[in-house]
Amino acid sequence: MIRSMLVGAMVALMPVSGFAADLIVDYAPAARLCAEASQSSLTTDQDVATLTKEVVSRMDEAIAVADDPHWISSTRPTFVWASETKVACGKAYGYLQSNWRDEDYIAKCDCFYSKMRNFMN
Repeated sequence: MIRSMLVGAMVALMPVSGFAADLIVDYAPAARLCAEASQSSLTTDQDVATLTKEVVSRMDEAIAVADDPHWISSTRPTFVWASETKVACGKAYGYLQSNWRDEDYIAKCDCFYSKMRNFMN
C-alpha cells in the first residue's frame, strides 16, 4: 500500500520537473547583444549637453522610423529596433535631464540605434 502511494506520488510529480527546464530559457536575447558598454560611441565622459544632444538625435530618428508605414510593414526588424531605441534613448534622456549619466541606457541607446540603422540599409 505504501509502495503504491509512493509510486503514485512520484508519477504525479514527474511532469512538474519536466516544466522546470522552461524557466531557464533566455527570453531576452537582445540584452545580451549590447552587453559591452565599451563598444558605444556615446561615452559618459562627454559633457551632458553634447551627450543629451546625441541621445535626443537618436531618439528623434527612432521615433520617425517607428512611425513610418514603410518600416512598420517591412519584413526587416527595423521597426523592432526603432522601438527599442526609443525606449532606451528616452530613459537615457530622462536621466540626463537630471544630470545623471546612466551608462547602461546610454550604451543601449547607441547599440539599438546602430542595429536599427544596420537593418535600414
